[in-house]
Amino acid sequence: TCALPISMTKIMTLYLIFERLKQGAISLDSQFTVSEKAWRMQGSKMFVPIGEQVKLEDLVRGIAIQSGNDACIVVAEGIAGSEEAFAKLMNEKAKALGLANTNYVDSTGWPNPNQITTPQDLATLARAIVRDFPEYHHYHAEREFTYHGIRQFNRNLLLGNPSLKVDGLKTGHTEAAGYGITLSSVEPLTNRRLVLVLNGLDSEA
Repeated sequence: TCALPISMTKIMTLYLIFERLKQGAISLDSQFTVSEKAWRMQGSKMFVPIGEQVKLEDLVRGIAIQSGNDACIVVAEGIAGSEEAFAKLMNEKAKALGLANTNYVDSTGWPNPNQITTPQDLATLARAIVRDFPEYHHYHAEREFTYHGIRQFNRNLLLGNPSLKVDGLKTGHTEAAGYGITLSSVEPLTNRRLVLVLNGLDSEA
């Protein structure tokens, strides 16, 4: 079944960031400029100031922890020149990773009938980002960060649960699509990783 990917879209946004970090094209200290479009973006935000330069590592945390739509747009424009161009890169990568039923139109997961995915594709993407970028996986597991004096908490409420060993990855919610989460967890004794995708639920609980 096709579903709206909501903020789980941001897993692909982070994949493209991590890929460029690994290639050395950008660094965690790279500075990205906040456009008016990014600053005006609604929904969940990390509250980047218009016209200012923001360090990429802060933007990564803003996306992974706070699910900042504004941070996604800053990065998309910085990497590709525009969010539309970045969405093309997202779709090229989706094809390369074998996401057969996924289409992206933006970097955030903002509601759009043309932005679709499936639980299977989200699970494939989750496995890929953990496999390909273990050195950056810790960002998914961070439970809070403070930016510009604003303390922000990860929306993945299962992080830190001692019995589940959850270490990522991303939640999402819109009125139309309901609540969703892509989870990853490692069994400490066997080091076996499990990925679970839930979407279209009625509540955060």
